[in-house]
Amino acid sequence: MPAIRSNVIVESDDFRANRAAHLQLIAEFRALERKVCEASARSDAKFGARGQLPPRERVNLLLDRDSPFLELSSLCGLGMHEDDGVGNVFGGGSIVGIGEISGVRSMIAANDSGIKGGAAHPMGVEKAIRAQEIALANKLPYVQLVESAGANLMLQAEMFVRGGATFANMARLSAAGIPVISIVHGSSTAGGAYQTGLADYVVMVRGRSKVFLAGPPLLRAATGEIADDEALGGAELHSVTTGLGEYLAEDDADALRIGREILARIGWGSPAPRPRAPAPLYDPDELLGIVPVDYRKPYDVREVMARLVDGSEFLDFKPLFGEATVCGHAAIEGRPVGLIGNNGPIDSAGSNKAGQFIQLCCQAGLPIVFLQNTTGYLVGVDAETSGIVKHGSKMIQAVTNAAVPKLTLQIGGSFGAGHYGMCGRAFGPRFLFSWPNARVAVMGGEQAAKVMAIVAEESARGRSLPFDAEKTKAQGARIVASYDRESTALFATARLWDDGLIDPRDSRATLAFCLDTCGEADARTLRPNSFGVARF
Repeated sequence: MPAIRSNVIVESDDFRANRAAHLQLIAEFRALERKVCEASARSDAKFGARGQLPPRERVNLLLDRDSPFLELSSLCGLGMHEDDGVGNVFGGGSIVGIGEISGVRSMIAANDSGIKGGAAHPMGVEKAIRAQEIALANKLPYVQLVESAGANLMLQAEMFVRGGATFANMARLSAAGIPVISIVHGSSTAGGAYQTGLADYVVMVRGRSKVFLAGPPLLRAATGEIADDEALGGAELHSVTTGLGEYLAEDDADALRIGREILARIGWGSPAPRPRAPAPLYDPDELLGIVPVDYRKPYDVREVMARLVDGSEFLDFKPLFGEATVCGHAAIEGRPVGLIGNNGPIDSAGSNKAGQFIQLCCQAGLPIVFLQNTTGYLVGVDAETSGIVKHGSKMIQAVTNAAVPKLTLQIGGSFGAGHYGMCGRAFGPRFLFSWPNARVAVMGGEQAAKVMAIVAEESARGRSLPFDAEKTKAQGARIVASYDRESTALFATARLWDDGLIDPRDSRATLAFCLDTCGEADARTLRPNSFGVARF
């Protein structure tokens, strides 16, 4: 397979400026991630006084030593509800990610009880649902580290109805034959009780775990009955009397040990590792200098591909047809893939090319990696007469119905229907990550402002009214400012429009990890049953 020859000049002023701009964006989102950890760490002393481990230490102790952990949606809910996006950054109140436990690749979802007692928040509910969707699609055991005060009662209207999906998904995972394990470190109250009750395996901690539908305050308010935590739903009650708990641990560390033992004993081992693949010919660090943070500045997406794929080898599919849409075969850490990227708007030829290439990947069983950087489908008289709606629809049909794993990286602009055709969130990618320079919107702010100005002028003319140019100009400035704010990668990741922000230099490693996850899932045979496993 031919290798891509890079034409990048790393000593150029543009390269240095691009690199500096990327580093600034990376530093910004990493600082916000640190604030999530800091918000949780404020409660470390309380955990220590109670003889407990803080939430992130629990996750670390659960994972295999020195194994990778792909944290997901780390800035979920940024700037929303009680997360102010500045000093109090909560990450949705949970820690979610994929890692190895006793050699088993698993989805881990831990209540961050260092933040608001682990109470559920609206975006935290969405984060949990997304984690469950990933676990189901990739046949990953679902391991919960539970310590939750239940729903945030002040925000219940925004989460109660939707929150039921978290419990329905636990039942679906179990019924599909995917193990669900709950390690209960503390309180599991109200809706949180079903995080325990719907699990296949439950580990409780003596003197710390508490599981009940109504805690003592609610019980007293509802019925007048007075009971303490232990009598109402303590670990020993559930391990000895009710049978809700299968295993009784002495402390947090012992509970995590038991959780690891469960994964080690159920025969869910991962396939043997593949031989090491050749690295790209070019340094991934150069990605920061190659790609401008301004999506309006062009570059060749093949330069990105050359720093992602094995040996920088890329078999270009129809390179002289639909040239702005780049398709081809390559491999990432030994896994063959199809790649689709953008060098501009998607025209009719590019739509046909991509649609055909997607079908060929499905025929060969190849995962498809989408590298999004497009202003959308081409518009204009020539584009319309070439059948852009018809051909673009064929591409969207192919993307939607492709039965192979789809992975998306948003590496630049992702506008209009181009976001759809390049496998945006609504089109079912197994994983979708964004670089911090990514932009997602129906169109650019300047275009939106011009559209509204034209509409206003034509409306005034149609009604024989004077056109207020100054008012329209001020409205345009507000539109541009609004679009600029609402199209940023931080705005998108806060709303779970992706699975998290990544440093561009980590793209190859992230894709390889996700491809391994998808590959293991597709090779695994599940043993489903009609219902989730129930206790007797």
